[in-house]
Amino acid sequence: MSEDIKTTAEALESAALQSHARAVHCDPDAPASVEQQPLPEVIRRKPVGQKSPAEWAYERLVLYIKNFEEQLDNSHEIAIGFTGSSSGVMRIEGIGFFDPDIVTFYGTDDHGSRTQLIQHVTQLNVMLRALPIVQEQVKANRIGFRLVADLENTEATEII
Repeated sequence: MSEDIKTTAEALESAALQSHARAVHCDPDAPASVEQQPLPEVIRRKPVGQKSPAEWAYERLVLYIKNFEEQLDNSHEIAIGFTGSSSGVMRIEGIGFFDPDIVTFYGTDDHGSRTQLIQHVTQLNVMLRALPIVQEQVKANRIGFRLVADLENTEATEII
């Protein structure tokens, strides 16, 4: 009967730091997916309850994009497929959010036209795809690493 008693703040902090996700893969040697990894410190600093739905969706999308890109070879880059439509795919060149509930993707479609997807978080349904890099490019664009660096820089300035 020696259960620790926590203050409300400690209980909320503990709940916010725990990752409530799970994934199971057929291949036991499959690379660890986002759900199987701990949340990075930069994302754990601000409790989920203090984030808007857009901010929380954006942060998790950043993790999924970075994880997906880490598994690509040098001849492919990330794109999103539009689920539930015949609009094709968009090479991801940027991603953002607008509180409290909008997530935005910036990029180009398969014809090279500038494309932007503005989506409400309740309608968020994204399929990540690997596309061959454009032949004129020297190397593949890696937006995931830029997104994580931006999160880290933004968090550092907001905390100060």
